[in-house]
Order: sequence, then structure tokens, then C-alpha cells
Amino acid sequence: MKSWSTGSCRRRWNDDQGAMKATTKRKTAARGASARQSSNRQKVRRLSMFDRFLRTLPLAEAEIQRIFNWIAIGTFLVILFFVARYFGLGAIVHNQYAELAAKAGFVVTRVETSGMERVDQLKVYDIVLAEKDRAMPLVDLEKIRSDLMQYGWIKDVRVSRRLPDTLVVEIIERKPAAIWNQGGKQTLIDEAGVVLQNVPVGSVGGLMILNGENANKQAVMLAELLDEAPSLKPQIVAASWIGNRRWDLTFKTGETVALPEGEKPATKALIDFARMDGVSRLLGQDMIYFDLRDPDRAYIRKKPKEEPKPVKDDSAKKDEGRSDGDTAKIGSDEKA
Repeated sequence: MKSWSTGSCRRRWNDDQGAMKATTKRKTAARGASARQSSNRQKVRRLSMFDRFLRTLPLAEAEIQRIFNWIAIGTFLVILFFVARYFGLGAIVHNQYAELAAKAGFVVTRVETSGMERVDQLKVYDIVLAEKDRAMPLVDLEKIRSDLMQYGWIKDVRVSRRLPDTLVVEIIERKPAAIWNQGGKQTLIDEAGVVLQNVPVGSVGGLMILNGENANKQAVMLAELLDEAPSLKPQIVAASWIGNRRWDLTFKTGETVALPEGEKPATKALIDFARMDGVSRLLGQDMIYFDLRDPDRAYIRKKPKEEPKPVKDDSAKKDEGRSDGDTAKIGSDEKA
């Protein structure tokens, strides 16, 4: 029977305890390592989209921080501006500035205007002179311009300050290009069809007459159409907008040309007519109407033939006059 001594049993027990502690430490270290790896993985997973975007920027961290500082300052200034505006601080400061400018002599005492020929000058002065004796900083240039642009004759206007005391108004007027005839009323319009003013019927000569509802709105299209036939353009005295879809053109010699609907068909028909007139001399002859609405053929209407007037025989009247004279003469002799 094998015997164990007390010393050997104690050593054996110590060895077992050491082995168990070592095993426990290894397990603890392994668990710690796995926990750290799991924590690192969680940290990586928690990285926000904004952080990822910042990492893609080709900028250093200090530069990014500087940019964010400027954004914060700008945001603060914007908020400060709106707060001051809400409480009216900006208007107070502006009025104080205007008062100081007025005391220094920056007040409107003179108004200079230019470019007025057809526009009603009294209406212009009513608007501009309302700013007289007002401090220069308080003059609303944009409002003056907006008020002046309400008048049809004014195409554009520039309003400026000439320090210390002058307000300058430069006007560009519209030029009358045609007369729009509608419902028995005639109105001057410019090249864009803008209505300028009413005029008495027949009071303005030398301008083309546009007939028909909304004909003024087609003025630009008509001008482009006539530019395609420069040889005919000077001979056209009137254009009628028919059915809100096509044009009839009237020439000085009295002929009328009916064009088809649509920009391209009308242009082609007018160019073809100009070519035929150049070859065969259609205008100024015995034809009064050219219907070009059919793209395949043209219809022409001639002037009606005038019947010859009967010639009156004046010799009988002369003889009667002579006999009456003789009778009167004889009668006078008899009385004598």
C-alpha cells in the first residue's frame, strides 16, 4: 500500500491551486480581450454620418474648426440683425443718420430730368418733386423708378443722387411704331405692342395700322414676319389680325394678301408672294385680292370692270342757251 507523507500532499495541493489560478487568469484575460474587441467594434459602429463626412474632407482638423467658428459668428450676426429689425433699431439709426446728413446740407433742392419728349412732364414732376427738401438718405430711388415706370411712354428710367443736393432722372421713352385700331378707337403702340396713348382717328399718319382684337399683342410676331420680305415691307400700310389666328396684309396700291395660319406657313407664303411679285409684277395691276391660305394653290380676285360712262351731248345745251339769250335780248328791245 502506497503511503503519502504530509509534505508531499501539501506540495501537491499547492501545485493544483497554482494551476487553477493560472487557468482562471487566462480565462479572465481572454474575456477582457474579447470585451475590449467588442467595445472597439461598438465604437466603430457608432461613428455618425457627419463624422464620416468630415473625415472625407481634404482639410485639417484645425481648419475645419476655424470654418465652424466663422459659421457660428455669421449665424449670431444674422440673428442679431433680425432682432434689431424686429424692435425697429435699424430704422431709428437710419433716421438719426438722415437728420445728420440734412444738417450737413445733403438735402434735395434741385431735380434734373432728361429724355422727356412725348411723356407727360407734369406727371413726372408730380412724382419727382415730391422728394424736394427731403434728406438724401431718405430718398427712395427704387420707389421713384417704380412709380415712373407705370406710364406707358416710359420704357426705362434711371434715378440717381448727385451729392450734395441734386436728384437726377434720366428717362428713355418708347417710340410709336404702329396704330392699333379696335372698336373704332385708335391707339399708339410701340414695337412691342405696348399701349402708349389714344389718338383721334386719322390724326396720325405714316404708321402702319393694326386691326383686330389683341392685334397689338402680335406686333412682335408681325414685325418678324415682315422682315422676311424686305421688298414688300415698305408697301404695307395695314395688317388685320383675323380670328386671333392669322394675318391679312393691305398694300398701298389697295391689294389684300390673306396669309395662312401658323408662323412658318405664313412666312413661306409671304416669301413666295414677294418672289412672284418680283418676277411678274402682281401689285399695282388689275388684281385686288390674293388668297394664299391653301399651301398648294393661290386664289386671285380681279378688280371689277368699270362700265363706260355715257357721253353727254353739250351742243344742245349750248344752243338752248343761245336761244334764251336771244329771246331775252329781243324782249328787252321790245320794251325799249
